[in-house]
Amino acid sequence: MKYTYIPRGVCSRQINLEINDGIIESCEFIGGCSGNTQGICALVKGMDAEEAVKRLKGIDCRGRGTSCPDQLSYAIEEALELE
Repeated sequence: MKYTYIPRGVCSRQINLEINDGIIESCEFIGGCSGNTQGICALVKGMDAEEAVKRLKGIDCRGRGTSCPDQLSYAIEEALELE
């Protein structure tokens, strides 16, 4: 299932995900720090979605109370609710 999420409180403008049977098949950030967001996506590709949420949730960027990895955890959770 493909899912699009609009992050809040970070530089990236959109997160595109594909999750099938609880496994993250693909991940793409639009905007944000290109190297960092590409790295995050490379790391979570093929990962169990619930495990990715556990690892990413709560990561903070410069005292914002959130980060691109944290926002990805919210995107994954929402996608899993629809799966």
